Amino acid sequence: MPSARKVILIDKAHPYLVEHLTQMGYECHDHQHAPLDEVEAMIGGYFGLVIRSRFSLGREFLDKCTELKFIARMGIGLEHIDVEYAERKGIRVFNSPEGSRDTVAEHTVGLILGLTHFLFRAGLQVREGEWVREANKSYELRHRTVGIIGFGNIGSAVAQRLSSFGCRVIAYDKFKANYGGMLAEEVSLETIFREADIVTLHIPYADYNHHFVDQAFLGSFHNPIFLVNTSRGLVLDTQALVNAHRAGRLLGAALDVVEYEEQSFSTLDITAMPEPFQYLRRADNVILTPHTAGMSREVMGAHARVLVEKVGHAFGL
Repeated sequence: MPSARKVILIDKAHPYLVEHLTQMGYECHDHQHAPLDEVEAMIGGYFGLVIRSRFSLGREFLDKCTELKFIARMGIGLEHIDVEYAERKGIRVFNSPEGSRDTVAEHTVGLILGLTHFLFRAGLQVREGEWVREANKSYELRHRTVGIIGFGNIGSAVAQRLSSFGCRVIAYDKFKANYGGMLAEEVSLETIFREADIVTLHIPYADYNHHFVDQAFLGSFHNPIFLVNTSRGLVLDTQALVNAHRAGRLLGAALDVVEYEEQSFSTLDITAMPEPFQYLRRADNVILTPHTAGMSREVMGAHARVLVEKVGHAFGL
């Protein structure tokens, strides 16, 4: 088989991806444990590359990809890949947000319910021998307005699930227009500030939205809110969140992602995190989960199916 049809796997891939790429005529080579220098030394002969988030693929790396035609990112975020430079070199970059839309949407709704029904706090209190009822009265979703920021694959899936609760759903997306419909009302960010009771973030990370949620953002709401982030940690300024919490501008917050995570998202030394994170750990109306919103038992198969379809469409079955 010609070398131009070789695909290098530098992260663990679902068997469906390997099986179907092979059926499409690709020769898949597993190098998920190879260090970066070894990958750089061999990358010149490959037609495709499959990755999650183990390495950054910047200009220096991409310049070594003399035959590469596609990068398949198993997941959503592309902040570790210089997509613009890759495309200038004729390299197609595919990701698979469709693959994790359902699990992230479900996790998001779970966090919203956990916050509005104070499930985390009440559960801890019972474990500590306390039976607190009055202070744990819930906020019924059917009387709330939920603001979704970012109305792509996941934001729209969250709206779909919230529709069954009878709440009002409004959505803001900087890069889209005419997306309002039965699932959500298309609104401005100012409307989110004025009318939302609950805000959930579903935006990718890029330099332009580093700390999108900052002191000014959190100070713009007319009423205290519940805030959920299952997107990327770096879109939210943790210190600003702590300041808002201390000032009483938050009824609660739920974070599946934090700005202190390393690129692979696989480990985090909790005790070594700075004080803003430790403050959130101590707050009984803050829920923290370890970047697991997109980690269902089914999700890697879903990512694989999406990428097989995209590669097949671009380069032929």
